[in-house]
Amino acid sequence: MNKNQLKEIFESQKNHYVQDTKENSLEDELQVIGFVVGNEEFAVPILNVLEIVKPIDYTRVPGTPEYVLGVFNLRGNVFALIDLRLKFGLAPTKMDKNTCYLVIKHEDMIAGFVIDRLTEALRFKKSNIDPIPDGINEKEDLMVGVGKQDDKIITILKIENLLKKAF
Repeated sequence: MNKNQLKEIFESQKNHYVQDTKENSLEDELQVIGFVVGNEEFAVPILNVLEIVKPIDYTRVPGTPEYVLGVFNLRGNVFALIDLRLKFGLAPTKMDKNTCYLVIKHEDMIAGFVIDRLTEALRFKKSNIDPIPDGINEKEDLMVGVGKQDDKIITILKIENLLKKAF
């Protein structure tokens, strides 16, 4: 094999790799963190998740809606703590070994959200995310869409609206 033949082979492999990369681009995917609240599975974009921590003490703040449990101190930073069960109109439950705080950021807004259970990190092709059906998402516009993967349907939440202060 001479030098030109090797160069052609390498060039061919490089072109094949570049084409594969373009076809399977991460831009066509949304990476999310899945979690359970009540009996439903939800997800948020992974790039918005700062931390996942076990429950720590929080301080109640008067004059806030019931779903705002208060504030908590995470390494010197104080954040609002929102119970997603209460935010979604579900009955409150006692925190257990599976309960976590999902610390989420969007632009300059950061808050902690109490979730019942963490599930897994997932990737959805954008073609597998359907819009929210009419009439379901009218009140607070909290949902981006519905992700479909295998036999699962997961509601993907809209971070910017989840973090909006309603108090």
